[in-house]
Parts: sequence; C-alpha cells; structure tokens
Amino acid sequence: MHASDRPIEAVSQRLASFVTAQSDTSRSEGPEAAGFVDAGADVLTGGKRLRARFCLAGWQAVAETRDDDTPTDDVITAAAALEIFHAAALVHDDLIDNSDTRRGRPAAHRALEAAHRAAGWAGDATAFGRSGAILLGDLLVAWSDDLLEEGLAQLGRRAPERAAAARAVYALMRREVTVGQFLDIAEEAAFVTAPPGEHAGRALRVASLKSARYSVQHPLLLGASLAGADDAQTAALSGFGHPLGLAFQLRDDVLGVFGDSAVTGKPSGDDLREGKRTVLVAYTREALGDEARGAFDALLGDATLDDAQVDGLQQTIRETGALDRVERLISQCAAEADAALQDAPLGERATQWLRDLAFDATARTA
Repeated sequence: MHASDRPIEAVSQRLASFVTAQSDTSRSEGPEAAGFVDAGADVLTGGKRLRARFCLAGWQAVAETRDDDTPTDDVITAAAALEIFHAAALVHDDLIDNSDTRRGRPAAHRALEAAHRAAGWAGDATAFGRSGAILLGDLLVAWSDDLLEEGLAQLGRRAPERAAAARAVYALMRREVTVGQFLDIAEEAAFVTAPPGEHAGRALRVASLKSARYSVQHPLLLGASLAGADDAQTAALSGFGHPLGLAFQLRDDVLGVFGDSAVTGKPSGDDLREGKRTVLVAYTREALGDEARGAFDALLGDATLDDAQVDGLQQTIRETGALDRVERLISQCAAEADAALQDAPLGERATQWLRDLAFDATARTA
C-alpha cells in the first residue's frame, strides 16, 4: 500500500461507524425502515474509493508544504461523505440506465425488487424496486450532507474560512453532477438535432460535468480547501484534476463497450445496449457514411442486443478508428494533467501520489 494511501482505511472506518449509527436509529422505526437503511449500507460496500483517495491526495498536496502529513478528522469525514454521495449517484444512475448489476451484484432497484418478492408483499415488485431506489438515492444524498457537516463542525470553529471553502466546493460538485447527469440522458434524445461533427464536443461537455469535475477535480479541491490551499495550489490541482477526470471518463467509456464483464461487474457492451452517446460513439459516427450511420444508430440503444450484435458494433467502432482516437485523447489528457504538476507549489510526496492515482485512473480495467 502507498504510504499516503493508508488514511483510506480511516475513511472506511468512518463510513462504517456512520452507517452503524444510522442502522441503530432505524431499528426503532420498524423492520421496513431498518431494511431500507440496510439497503443503503449495502450499496456502500466495495468500490475503489477513488473520490476519497483524490480528496486525501488534495489535502496532502497542500498540507505537506506546511510539514503536516496526518489527515485530521475533517478531511477523513469529508472523504467519507464523498463516497456516500457517489453511492447515491450510482443508485440513481443504475435506475436511469435500467442496469441490472453493479460491481457484480444486483443494482439497488433490483435488490429492493427482490426483497419485495421475498417478503411476499402485495403489488408490483418492479415498481416498488424503482420507487424505493429513487428514495434510497435521496437518503444517501442526505447522509452525505449529514456526514460532511459533522466533519466541518469542529473545523468551522478553528478555521471558518476553510470550512466555508470546502462547503462551497461540495455544493458546486453536487449541482454540476446533477446537470451533467441530465445532459447525459438528454443527449440520447437530442443528438438527432445536432450535426454529427458536433457530437464529440457535446459528449465531452457531458463528460466534464458528469464525471471529470465530480470524480477527480472537485474531490481534489475539497481536500485542498480543507488544508487551506492558496490560489496557486488551487490552480495547479484544478489544472491537473480536470484533464485527468476527462481521461478517467473516456477510459470508462471504453470499458463500457469493450470491458470484460468478469472484471467490470457489468455485462460487456452495456453502454451499447443503453445507447450512451459517448465520445467513442461520436467518433464512430463521424467516420461512417449516411447508410452505415443509420444502421449503427438502429442498433445502438437496443436493450435486446445479443452477443453477436454487440460484437458487430464493437468491430465497427474499431474499424472506423474511433477506439484509437479515444485512446490518443486519453493519452493527451493524461499528459496535460501531468504537465500541470510540473513545478507546482505542492508537496513532493503528494505529487508522486497524484501521478500514481493518474496512472490507476487511466490504465484501469474496471
């Protein structure tokens, strides 16, 4: 384990203690409420804790310049709050995308649907699962706010300006990722009104709001604000975080089409069945003639695609050179991110940790 990565264990412990407290409270509200809270605990298991890691790295990058390398409770708690918010986003994302699995397990709405059937309750189990998942995502958003405020309470007394800065970063992240999620689903319908040459730019706009800022840039800035970052440090971390976040999402897009289901925990080609209008798809459509583009569009977004049809779409994406173009763009974004760290006023060990995280984010297979 990377030395700077050890605080992630404290994040997991903070999550566990928070969820235990929520679970204990729910027991007095009846078995249905307790089961609902348990469903929230379930979606917090697993994952790479990527956002927590970037939050901790952002904090260390600033704190290390002041000879401080021990994360305080406020940054551990903020990192944990990010993970809860991410869980909320996944619950809603799986519902929107009609995904059956997440991390190799049933998606939250499917798990709630199964619980309804197992309990022998009346009514439509599928509708119950979907309605329950909407509320579960809302509960997790509330939990993330509660936990963040717990962490900021003590900091607000000794460094109110840092607490205010952190709260502003978190609020901006929440707004932007919500808009980004809407633009993502809107693009699946709105693409027909835009010329093919504009689709890649529109897809990058979605990637920026929905993932790049939310997954990397804002977690970095949240940690940095808790450490009292100055303008130069904030600029360096922003310059690193945004292009790396784009590279992260572009890698996610590639995995959504070509990933190994045994590794990703989701069916291979899932993004093709969902009709995701990614940069990868935009580049493919740019390279196709009208007839071939029409045939490609007719299959994209068909939830009933069989393996042979998925293989055919994958082959088209490769043959048009779209996959190679996206791989080059990932490399360009990663290089831009690394350049932002050159001579940046950040801690030396933290800078190396950031580079390690950048490699993990762009070279991953899940």
